[in-house]
Amino acid sequence: DGTEPSHMHYENDENYFRGYEWWLMKEAKKRNPKIKLIGLPWTFPAWIGKGENWPYDYPDVTAYYVVSWILGAKRYHDLDIDYIGIWNERAFSSKYIKLLRYTLDKHGLQQVRIVASDRLWEPISFVLLLDSELHGVVDVIGAHYPGTKTVPNALLTKKKLWSSEDYSTFNDEVGAGCWARILNQNYVNGNMTSTIAWNLVASYYEELPFGRCGLMTAQEPWSGHYKVEAPIWITAHTTQFTQPGWSYLQVDGQLEGGGSFVALTDGLGNLTIIIETMTHNHSQCIRPLLPHFSVTPQKATFYLRGSFYMVQTLQVWHSRLGFGSGNSSLFQQLHPVKVWKGSFSLYLNVDEVYTLTTLKTGQKCGCPEPPPPQPFPSNYKDDFNIRNPPFSEAPNFADQTGVFEYFINSSDPGDHVFTLRQVVVQRPITWASDADQTISLIGNFQWVNMTVTCDIYIEKQRDGGVFIAGRVDNGGIYVRRTKGVFFWVFADGTYRVTGDLAGEEILMKGLSGVRDNAWHTLTLNIQGTSASGLLNGYPLWENVTVSKPSNGWAAIGTRSFEFAQFDNFHVE
Repeated sequence: DGTEPSHMHYENDENYFRGYEWWLMKEAKKRNPKIKLIGLPWTFPAWIGKGENWPYDYPDVTAYYVVSWILGAKRYHDLDIDYIGIWNERAFSSKYIKLLRYTLDKHGLQQVRIVASDRLWEPISFVLLLDSELHGVVDVIGAHYPGTKTVPNALLTKKKLWSSEDYSTFNDEVGAGCWARILNQNYVNGNMTSTIAWNLVASYYEELPFGRCGLMTAQEPWSGHYKVEAPIWITAHTTQFTQPGWSYLQVDGQLEGGGSFVALTDGLGNLTIIIETMTHNHSQCIRPLLPHFSVTPQKATFYLRGSFYMVQTLQVWHSRLGFGSGNSSLFQQLHPVKVWKGSFSLYLNVDEVYTLTTLKTGQKCGCPEPPPPQPFPSNYKDDFNIRNPPFSEAPNFADQTGVFEYFINSSDPGDHVFTLRQVVVQRPITWASDADQTISLIGNFQWVNMTVTCDIYIEKQRDGGVFIAGRVDNGGIYVRRTKGVFFWVFADGTYRVTGDLAGEEILMKGLSGVRDNAWHTLTLNIQGTSASGLLNGYPLWENVTVSKPSNGWAAIGTRSFEFAQFDNFHVE
C-alpha cells in the first residue's frame, strides 16, 4: 500500500534493480516455474506525459517505457513476462494498444500477450467488436471485480475473459468464503478462466487503507512473524491440482441446493473437480454488492462421461469454514472416493470446499511455527550506511507519495556518504490522489509519545523544504487527508509546525536559519498534548498544543516533488 519505484524515474534513467518485485517474481518462479507473470502500470512517471497527466498523448513514449520494463526483466533477471496490461482502472487508447503490439513485435516479444482494459467489461468489449485491428491485438479482456458476471459483448468477442483483479477482502473466514465462491463462480456464471487476487500477501502496515486484504499476512519484517490465513488454503483447492494451460470443462456448474462446481483437465487424462457451498453472509467480498441467495445441505451426484468414465477413484481434499465456532478445518485430505460406473455421490454441508482429483500430489506442509508477533521496536535507528543493499529502499519505511532510495553522496566527504534520498522530482501521472508532498511512514500506528530525530539536507534552492513528523494517521489512497504533527524547515530559512501533511493547519511558524545544501538535525518531541522541536540540538519551538490525532506513525518527507536527503533517522 503506497508507491512503487519505477525502472525509469527520468527520461535518461534506467534501473532494473529497484523495488521488491524482481525478487518476488524470481521467488515465485523458483516455487512454480509454470507460473505466469503479468505487468500492469498503475501510474507513469511524469516525463511520459510531457507535462500532461495523461499517458496517451505520446503513445510511442509510453510503449517504449513499458517494453523497456519487459526487456529489462529478461535481460537482468531472466524473467519472461507473459502478459502486459494497459493502465489500471483508467481509460484505454486504441491507438496506444495497437502501437504497444507493434513495439512488442519489433523487439521480438511476439509471445507477450495483451490484456485490456483492467477496468469494466465496457467499453472495451464494444470497441473490440467495432475495430477489427484492435480485435487482432488484444488477447484477453480483463475486468476488475466483475461480481462473477460478464456481458454479452464480451462473450461475442470470443476472447479469453479474465477477472484480472478481484478479492481485495479482509483475510478472515469471510474473506476465504468470498475467495472460494468467486474462484468457481467467475467461470460458472461469467466464463472467466482466470481470477487474480489483489493482493497476494498483506505486507504493509495494517492500519493503511487495505489492511490484511491479502491472501495471507506477513506485516512484521522486524519480528519475522507471519500467518498463513484461510484464503491460502482455499487457493490450494484449485492451484495444487491444476496449472496454467489446463482447460475448464463445459459443465452446468450450478448445484441444486446452491453452490457451484467446476471441472478442469490437462488434456492428458487428469481430472480435477472443485465444489463450493458458500452461504451468502459468509462469502461477501469487499465489492460489488452480493445479491441474496440461499444454500442448503444437499446430496450431489456427479456423472463422469467420455474418457473419464474409466476413472475408478478420486483423491479428496476438504475445507469447512467454521465462522462463529472458530473450528475451521482447512485443506484436509479425506479418504478417496470410489467411482462406480462413472458416478459418485457426496453429502455437502454449507460453507464447504471439496477438491476431487486424479492427481496424488496434494500436500499441506508441516512448516515450522513462525516467530511470535512483536510490536515495532520502540527504539529504532537507521544510519543507511550500507554499500550493497539487497533492495533499493530502506527496510520498514513505507513510501506513500514519492520514492525514498539509498543514495551514495559522492560530493559529501563527511559523515553523510550513505543517505536516504527522495528521488521523484515531478508529480507522476497519478492513479490515486497522491499528495502534493512526498512522505514515507515508519513505526507503530499505536504510538502516542515519541521523539523523532533525523539529519536532513534540502537540495532544492529557494522553495525547497523537508519535514519530520509523528502521530501520522493515514496513507495510501487517503494520503492527501493525512493528519499528524509535522515539523517543516524550508530553504528560505523559515520553519513551520502543522497538524496536516497539506500544511494548511499551521500551529507555529518562524525563522530557523536553515539553508539548502547543508546538513541540519531536526528533533520532534511529542508528549501528551504538547510538542516541541529542536534544530541542531537547540530548542527552536516548544509548548505547541497538539490534540488530534492521538496516535500514529513517524514519517519523513518533502514539501514538493524535489530531491532531498535524510540520514541518521532515530525514533523512540
